Amino acid sequence: MAKNLAKDAGRDAIRELGWWRAHRFLILRRLCQLTIIGLFIAGPTVGILKGNLSSSNLFDVIPFSDPLIILQSLAAGHMPELTALIGFAVVVVFYALISPRAFCAWVCPLNIVTDLAAWLRRKLNLKTSYRWSPKIRYWLIPVLLVGSAVSGTVLWAWIDPVATLHRGLVFGMGAGWILIGLVFALDLLLVEHGWCGHLCPLGATYGVIGRKSLLRVTAVRREDCTKCMDCYYVCPEPEVIRQPLKEGDRRVMSQDCISCGRCIDVCAEKVFEFGNRITVKQLD
Repeated sequence: MAKNLAKDAGRDAIRELGWWRAHRFLILRRLCQLTIIGLFIAGPTVGILKGNLSSSNLFDVIPFSDPLIILQSLAAGHMPELTALIGFAVVVVFYALISPRAFCAWVCPLNIVTDLAAWLRRKLNLKTSYRWSPKIRYWLIPVLLVGSAVSGTVLWAWIDPVATLHRGLVFGMGAGWILIGLVFALDLLLVEHGWCGHLCPLGATYGVIGRKSLLRVTAVRREDCTKCMDCYYVCPEPEVIRQPLKEGDRRVMSQDCISCGRCIDVCAEKVFEFGNRITVKQLD
């Protein structure tokens, strides 16, 4: 089978599997992201989820804390309250068990913006101008920690577009749209998957946390792969699915995978599935 065009990614899956099957994980992710935003907006009245992505509380019982914010606070010499530390532990344990960077695909509101930029880039056949190393985001973690230690402040809180978008959606955006617009322009015009795939230190933090997590995308039927390239076109981290489509381990073991399931959605041959890294059978 010949390689498809990027703008047609998923068309074969719609024809062979139906519209729902070709979009199910995308739709479920959007519902999850929008539901979380809605719960935050309704927090003062409904009381299910209060706070923001940096620090929140579920049912006034279970705290959640942004792990990168907590690490910067500790580096800056500020001891967080016990509730915040418990929230840190809850988040780390949860995402360490579930799947790599599940926060990025299923919770982060900025993912909606970067996915839109990627979709427009494919449909308009836009070619990005620059290539950056995906390791930049991992280097930014120690840079932020050292910077926080030197300055005595939580540096990332000043420039975090994820928190900016979330606060804007819940409390009103104001000038924050400028920062979000810059992220959108970066991904659309300058660097393919520039923010999530190259710069975001929060996503890198969740990648480190989830590197040994249980749920993994697996190329269970890779012999049926026709090399149509649809999975590469839609994947925010396309390098992570190269190895599972070759010989050896069929599981996507890279911590860079965001567990979005789009490669599963768009594959008409049903090459990919979600599987448990412990019990999934190696078919070779």
